[in-house]
Amino acid sequence: MNIAFAGFRHGHILSLYFKAIDSDEVSIKGCFEENDKEREKMADAYKIDFNYQTYEEILSDDSIDIVAIGDYFAKRGKMSIEALKRGKHVICDKPICTSLDELSEIEKLSAEKNLKVGCMLDLRYMAQTEKVKELILQGEIGEIVNIAFTGQHCLDYGNRAAWYFEEGKHGGTINDIAIHGVDLVRYLTGKDFTKVNCAKAWNAFATKEPDFKDCGQFMAEMEDISVMADVSYAAPKCNKTLPTYWDFYLWGKNGMINFKCAEKVIHLYNNGEEKIIECEGGVSKYLDDFVAEIKGDGKCFDTTETLKSQRQVLMIQQEADKC
Repeated sequence: MNIAFAGFRHGHILSLYFKAIDSDEVSIKGCFEENDKEREKMADAYKIDFNYQTYEEILSDDSIDIVAIGDYFAKRGKMSIEALKRGKHVICDKPICTSLDELSEIEKLSAEKNLKVGCMLDLRYMAQTEKVKELILQGEIGEIVNIAFTGQHCLDYGNRAAWYFEEGKHGGTINDIAIHGVDLVRYLTGKDFTKVNCAKAWNAFATKEPDFKDCGQFMAEMEDISVMADVSYAAPKCNKTLPTYWDFYLWGKNGMINFKCAEKVIHLYNNGEEKIIECEGGVSKYLDDFVAEIKGDGKCFDTTETLKSQRQVLMIQQEADKC
């Protein structure tokens, strides 16, 4: 299958680009970046060949099966819709879009045209993920009652992409970051977010950009599970990963599980003792699973679940936008 890349405005897209280079399933047909400065930077740093002059050239190329989108957040929904209308599968950096109306159109087109939509939601592939899911299914902590997670990032003000702070381009810190945590806890529990109790987004650290709401917190319900999260750009810049970078707690009626992105271990508390379970692996296979779904061999990471996670985090972001 041939893939073309449209937009390199966020560095995450490079992960997908290099996976595509290493893949035996896809072949990179070419790349496009509208922004002159970003195009030059990527060409110099990574030797990327920007052989498409416009996005329309990609959409008009009948040899392209998949469009990979990494433009600024608020542009991705429209680009995804255009690609689906032209019969292309779509895979995006997160978030896929910034509005529920865009998402509804993406869902509609994907279903009507039998096209797949993927997203780079790589927390599903952490070393601990499958073992945590196994422990839950085995009833090691009993019925889950509460979940809390933090996904704090450093703002890295001055180095982070300037478009973050431009009006109408970002779309919300909860939608930006929390989609990873929302997707992971949905996968672990098999439950959906059904209610937003409260959500807040506000400016605290980007003091030179007072309109940019760099902090985000929420409380919500996944059916009978209460969830609390902080996904703020509040972490100080540090050479090592801070403990609040993707730290998850799951409380059941018979125990508790804690695990975090920075450590390949699970802390299991039950029966009056702590067990530390070491985990191996942790290779992000979102591209492999996406291609497998296109070929009819869908895994856990499929279009339906991807779009559900995007919808549920947008529901939370919408509540935060009211404050």
